[in-house]
Amino acid sequence: MSIISNHLPTDELQALDAAHHLHPFSENEALGKKGARVITRAKGVYLTDSEGHEILDAMAGLWCVNIGYGREEMSQVAARQMLELPYYNTFFQTTHVPVIALAAKLAELAPGDLNHVFFAGSGSEANDTNLRMVRTYWAQKGQPEKSHVISRKNAYHGSSVGSGSLGGMTYMHEQGGMPIPGIHHIAQPDWWAEGGDQTPEDFGLACARELETKILELGADKVAAFIGEPVQGAGGVVVPPSTYWPEIQRICKKHDVLLIADEVICGFGRTGNMFGSQTFGISPDIMTIAKGLSSGYAPIGGSIVSDEVASVISACEFNHGYTYSGHPVCAAVALENLRIIEEENIIDHVRNVAAPALKAAFEALEEHPLVGTINMSGLMASIQLAPIKGSRAPFAGEQGAVGYICRENCFAQNLVMRHVGDRMIVSPPLVITPAEIEVLATRAKAALDATYAELQEKDMLKAAS
Repeated sequence: MSIISNHLPTDELQALDAAHHLHPFSENEALGKKGARVITRAKGVYLTDSEGHEILDAMAGLWCVNIGYGREEMSQVAARQMLELPYYNTFFQTTHVPVIALAAKLAELAPGDLNHVFFAGSGSEANDTNLRMVRTYWAQKGQPEKSHVISRKNAYHGSSVGSGSLGGMTYMHEQGGMPIPGIHHIAQPDWWAEGGDQTPEDFGLACARELETKILELGADKVAAFIGEPVQGAGGVVVPPSTYWPEIQRICKKHDVLLIADEVICGFGRTGNMFGSQTFGISPDIMTIAKGLSSGYAPIGGSIVSDEVASVISACEFNHGYTYSGHPVCAAVALENLRIIEEENIIDHVRNVAAPALKAAFEALEEHPLVGTINMSGLMASIQLAPIKGSRAPFAGEQGAVGYICRENCFAQNLVMRHVGDRMIVSPPLVITPAEIEVLATRAKAALDATYAELQEKDMLKAAS
């Protein structure tokens, strides 16, 4: 059995990694010289590296390990499914029991009339599917020119050419010819960074109304869909003002534009409900799912589609799909993950125990001289670093330089806390306990203290003019 427990020394593993492994979103030459941290085991909310350090994973991997690491039930289900039916496709007019059961379960869990699922291997693939699906939908309805999709600046919807174009991160668009034609971006509802003198409520309305302006500019007969995350995760945990989503929904309905809610991060309990759409009162035509669908134990994603969209797509041959759409092992693992979430009342734990504990811990951190504000929704949160307490002015110099310093200090404290620009973000496993949150907050404060001292030493506590 190929389970590697007695591994090579860390420096040898790092050398092999540098020689052969190209990492995502990395400058691989620099990483090779520095040496990647080698993770060897994980249990609950903790990782263990090749040097034996125990690291609190406040990012749940990549926003995904909702039920925590090391659940034996998940491996047992995967092993049973591998013995029974390790793989078969869903092309050629075939199906199998795990994918049937998972599609039915998701239809039960999803709000409104979202009763149909097109499976993919990831959120990126699912958003590529959505792009083709909404264009096919309007073409089937006799409106092929209704093909443009509107998204937001600083949104993240995946890293393939299609999904990366839907996202609004300029550093991604600088490589590989993105965005592709027919994709447009409006402002994000980030009041702290972009709200100026407006109240959050007025700013939320103004941002939402940029959608209507763009629809009218392009022509409502040309716009197929609007896509947005309930909370922008990779963009820095941007929690929209309360006025934002109701106005977005009104505008989409008025102009007959499909609404896609990207639930890849927010779905399956992260915001204190099964889906972020329920937290923010969104009624989407399509929801993108992945990550928490299997808690990262197996690669799976999909699009949950409304009755209306499904009825139109089902009337034609939708020439789209993936080798691993509805993979039986992944589907079985996802079903077990959903069983655990429901039977162990994990969403109640988020809403009533973990999220209040994280809120209290982070409100205490808000007193730190380096912290400008805290944004939170359920068990996702951001700490906005600021050069001047009480001011929304950004740091002078390169954006993200301070966040990077803080991230490195987090690693030194055996804490995984990601930086997005000069924001530190967390998204811990949903099963995290108040005692573990206390450890998280203690290590975060130590990292903030070390960062503040370093910034003072380097004379970097300056606001942009």
